[in-house]
Amino acid sequence: MPAVPLRRNLAYPMVALLATLAAGCGDAQPAADRPSFHTSGTGAPASSGSATASTSPTGSPTTAGPSVTATRPQYVFPVQTADVSYHSTHSAYPAADLFAACGAPVVAVTDGVILEVSRVDRFDKRGPKGPLNGGKAVSLLGDDGVRYYGSHLTDVTVGIEAGVRVRAGQKIGTVGKTGNANNICHLHFGISPVCARTGDWWVRRGVIWPAKYLDAWRRKNDTSPARTVADWQRARGCPTAP
Repeated sequence: MPAVPLRRNLAYPMVALLATLAAGCGDAQPAADRPSFHTSGTGAPASSGSATASTSPTGSPTTAGPSVTATRPQYVFPVQTADVSYHSTHSAYPAADLFAACGAPVVAVTDGVILEVSRVDRFDKRGPKGPLNGGKAVSLLGDDGVRYYGSHLTDVTVGIEAGVRVRAGQKIGTVGKTGNANNICHLHFGISPVCARTGDWWVRRGVIWPAKYLDAWRRKNDTSPARTVADWQRARGCPTAP
């Protein structure tokens, strides 16, 4: 494939190149089993005007307001560290791998409700890879109607559970190398329509290219992927498992 520019700040250019070539993140083998995710049932946000359980950045319960914001959504770059880099492409399907030190904070990119949480890494190179690639992971349904998925985490923040409401910039975990991460610290980041809401790993892992949105969020521009995701779904629906 042709060379592509590397989005970076200070570090990890060679690591990013190695991960692109190794491409463990891109395996998509079908499997009879589903990953052991904690889910929120339908995952639908509470209706406007109702209060739902939430957590503060430390994980302690708080009370949240309406689940749909009345103003334009705010977006935050998902990894909160100066030393982070990523490519504009990804192996096998549209997504982004953000390379940063293990332990770097991972935050919610926008306001929303947690759909799925995986706190146990069950990936085994001898077994099915598709549904288990992510290791420890979090899936978020944004108030913009878009699903955001981050995986390979070292850990998920205490209090982050399915059904919990979070705010843009709230810590949800830390960068790691769990799952099929080829022993390289990075965050796999996927953007997708809600579709089945939980369990549909082949959609959840990512269906549109995140780089232009990551670029914008890093510049603190609130560029939304909602229209692009809606267009993708209108054209393709919700694909069944590969």
